[in-house]
Amino acid sequence: MLPEKPPAAATVPDSRGINLFAADPSYGAFLSLYLPPELHAHLRTHLENLGALAGAELDALAITADRNPPQLHHRTRAGEDRQWIEKHPTYRRLEEVAFGEFGLAAMSHRAGVLGWPKPLPPAAKYALSYLYVQAEFGVCCPLSMTDSLARTLSRFGDPALVARYLPGLTSQDLDTLTQGAMFMTEQGAGSDVGATATRAVREGDCWRLYGDKWFCSNADADLALVLARPDAGAPGTKGLSLFLLPKTVDGKPNAYRILRLKEKLGTRDLPSGEIRLEGALAYLVGDPGRGFVQMADMINMSRLSNGMRAAGMMRRALTEALFVARNRIAFGKRLIDMPLMQRQLLKLMLPAEAARSVLFFAAGQLQEADRGDEQARRRVRLLTPLLKFRACRDARRATGDAMEVRGGCGYVEEWSDARLVRDAHLGSIWEGTSNIVALDALRAIRREDALAPLLAALAGTPVNGLLERAAAFASHADEAHARQAATGLYYAVAAATMWKEGEQLAKRGDARRLRLSALVAEHRLGARDPFARAEGDYTSLLSEEPIAPS
Repeated sequence: MLPEKPPAAATVPDSRGINLFAADPSYGAFLSLYLPPELHAHLRTHLENLGALAGAELDALAITADRNPPQLHHRTRAGEDRQWIEKHPTYRRLEEVAFGEFGLAAMSHRAGVLGWPKPLPPAAKYALSYLYVQAEFGVCCPLSMTDSLARTLSRFGDPALVARYLPGLTSQDLDTLTQGAMFMTEQGAGSDVGATATRAVREGDCWRLYGDKWFCSNADADLALVLARPDAGAPGTKGLSLFLLPKTVDGKPNAYRILRLKEKLGTRDLPSGEIRLEGALAYLVGDPGRGFVQMADMINMSRLSNGMRAAGMMRRALTEALFVARNRIAFGKRLIDMPLMQRQLLKLMLPAEAARSVLFFAAGQLQEADRGDEQARRRVRLLTPLLKFRACRDARRATGDAMEVRGGCGYVEEWSDARLVRDAHLGSIWEGTSNIVALDALRAIRREDALAPLLAALAGTPVNGLLERAAAFASHADEAHARQAATGLYYAVAAATMWKEGEQLAKRGDARRLRLSALVAEHRLGARDPFARAEGDYTSLLSEEPIAPS
């Protein structure tokens, strides 16, 4: 409950040290909708522990790592030509928590992580990663790519390759861990992957790769999946094959070089670089000429992870804004008691909660898809670009608006706000810009009939009319209206998902998500007169306490 009396106006409210799980009081109950009861109970302590770390140690480490970007070295002091990337000790500690202590990259692929006797479902992985990213974004890139590479290799790779490399990809020991990456982007082949110019030349049972990759995050990864075109390959994406590129061969550096590291707006602690392949040895993964189709699996998992990160960063921004508003005094009042601030906070809460619901709905469908459910696979195929497109765009605005709540201090790098703003911009570019991903959502509708199973899963809510209108518009939208179509469909899905969640939680005495569904429907899907007063009063949501069903 909120304190009865406002605190004395003294210093800027400082949230350092809060438990980010406990500071999000509805999250535990929300997760019970997506995790089996026994697993939900088992993960509770781990969520509390990670929430405590994220609000204190990890947050402090992330600020320091952000100020100390990695350094690329080309030669040893003895004059040997040997490249390595020097990372700050704070970044190493962030890796240790993510890969080691919590096993976030391993838990989907093997039993035993966090003491659970089976591989953990996607919802469990995202539940924990969602907390981690509230403190640190940069490490989440290698986490996602290591996890996704293990998945793609397991699905398409030769059994001998899987046996050789999967144990390292799923290790929680940093000395034996094999981190993954995806080297795909070229100067002339960003979104237009079919223009890939990297060559693959057959050499016995292996291949040699030649060409430049322009944007390679986790540049010193132990393994990377690379798209390249065999010399006899057809033009366009149909001629591309997928290759597994090891960093070393028989203990010696493979034949590729990091030309330089990128100096980026955000994720400054993550080494992203330009790589030149100079006859690097690689292994074919899957069928020749099917490289893009197979790589799409890794791209889509990375896109889903991008949506998770956007949702997590919006939640951190909201947590910070609520903390300041509840504890800052101006004109003799707490900020949260001021009507205009209440509206601003609700504008932060809406996209954060919408992204959370769509993320975990997608996670549940991914689990069913991996079990062979074709309808679920099609739902994931559409939900992934919707989430990646809209949540990542929303995060850019939400983090900026939350920074404004803290005022001038929010603009200072000693606090988390500025870093959240910088990191949030990456999601709209990574693994496809907004235009590309919105068009991909339309492709999922038209080429894979992904809309019908999505509508079927969300039927039976008061927002069905809005969902059907959004679906009809998306079904017939032309290219120029792809973003409008994706936005409408995303928020309609969010409102319907929230209502279904809310129905379950209302049976336990909390109608809060039903109110959130109504908030989304009114402010993102309803017709609005710009000169009319808002109709609904949603200020009861700001306490984050349960709301009794009416």
